[in-house]
Amino acid sequence: MFGTLVAQSALLGEDRAARYRACYCGLCRSLRSRRGLSSALTLNYDMSFLVLLLSSLYEPEERAGNEPCLVHPFRPRPWFSCEITDYAADMNVALGYLKCLDDWNDDGSLPAVAEAGLLRRSYEEIRALYPRQCGAMEASIRSLGELERAGNESPDETAAAFGSLMAALFDYRGDRWSRDLRAMGDALGRFVYIMDACLDLDADTVRNRFNPFRRRYGLENGTYFRDILSMLLGEALRHYDRLPLVQDKDILDNILCAGVWARFEKKYGGVDPADGSGPV
Repeated sequence: MFGTLVAQSALLGEDRAARYRACYCGLCRSLRSRRGLSSALTLNYDMSFLVLLLSSLYEPEERAGNEPCLVHPFRPRPWFSCEITDYAADMNVALGYLKCLDDWNDDGSLPAVAEAGLLRRSYEEIRALYPRQCGAMEASIRSLGELERAGNESPDETAAAFGSLMAALFDYRGDRWSRDLRAMGDALGRFVYIMDACLDLDADTVRNRFNPFRRRYGLENGTYFRDILSMLLGEALRHYDRLPLVQDKDILDNILCAGVWARFEKKYGGVDPADGSGPV
């Protein structure tokens, strides 16, 4: 379920795209410094969205630099990080670990169980730091797994389980912004789950894997999916607009109004990436 909350860098302009890449590089550095090299296996651009969102809301002090790394040893890469980068890095590892366990339980994936073994100690440390978030994620993934193994084809129920997971991730401090952060995370989590199910429908059907839209295989041109996704994204944006965001809001807008539709547009067409507000 990764690869949805990603910017359309071509629409950002070079300076803002550089800021976005620096956020990603900062997240990578935090992962490796806090949780070791194996944690880099969980790195994805989706968590950069969480860094930008919460940093814009809470405005923590930033650290920055321009240094080479293992991936780019000969060319220095700009980066920035803050306390929220560290939080997102830990949530990245936690989510990666729990996903590996889920893949092992569902498919008996040996690579997944091997990766989980590498991440287990880090996860135990993270769970001690963030019991509320990790407990909610464990409950959500357990619920989702039970629904899928039972063959429950209600997209509302399965998407709601993943929405609960995202709500817990977004609620960083449990403060005055929690209501909107949780509601936004919940709607966005349901959006991400439905998006993933739409995009994987063909492959899941061929491989006989669970997908709540299996009955629509071969009958769907994307219209039904667009309606559901537009409704869920609209709900997320309603709460997003209630947050007093200034810094990096242009990048966040790009992700929510263009980036989230990129893979869907490629498969089904009909969404203008420059507008991104939904189907055209």
